[in-house]
Amino acid sequence: MAEPGSRRGRAHDAEGTREAILNAAEEVFAQHGFDGARIDAIAHAAGYNKSLIFQYFDDKLGLYGAVIRRADDQTRVWQNEALGTLLLAAESSINADQLRELLRKYVGLYFDYLVEHPRVLRIYMWEMAEGWQTFSKIMTQRDFDDVDQFAYVLAKLQDAGLMRSSFIAIQDLSTALFISILYLSLLPLYKVLLPNLDFYSSDELARAREFVTEFTVNGLLITALEAKP
Repeated sequence: MAEPGSRRGRAHDAEGTREAILNAAEEVFAQHGFDGARIDAIAHAAGYNKSLIFQYFDDKLGLYGAVIRRADDQTRVWQNEALGTLLLAAESSINADQLRELLRKYVGLYFDYLVEHPRVLRIYMWEMAEGWQTFSKIMTQRDFDDVDQFAYVLAKLQDAGLMRSSFIAIQDLSTALFISILYLSLLPLYKVLLPNLDFYSSDELARAREFVTEFTVNGLLITALEAKP
């Protein structure tokens, strides 16, 4: 255990403080969106004063950006795995059904992530409602690099005749992934329309995952039977 005031102890405290602030900010941003969130409320939820928040994150936009980046980092491991696997697929003789299995895996992982992180889901819903105005202010070169990498891979798959649409490939993928967000955002409405069903039960979520995954895969990719000889 680190001695009080030691460099290791201070680093540990700083890390814990930062995570506590991010957790509180994620909750408040999820409840109120960027414009409606107040630093006072975040400070109260985190148990720290406003000056410390500004010390760590500069301003509210910097704090919001850190919340979004943390969510991105939480999915980055399998995003990079997906990119690498798709690149190998694009440059090898992988068949249509093998590619469909790969996409099925990663769409399912994304759906699971959103179920496990409902506050992140709600922040994305706020962004959609507000035209992604705040997100556009926190974009970094990393975001553009991600788009370029996926666009290159998807264009190669498209040229190989494995994708169903001739639409811009990165738009195809982005739209397909947001089907998970759309479906989960509609669950409260489904609950109103069909009050006798528990859409949040593990069984219903598993069924929803299968539906969203198959809907996405079938919309994006051709089958082996449809592939050109």
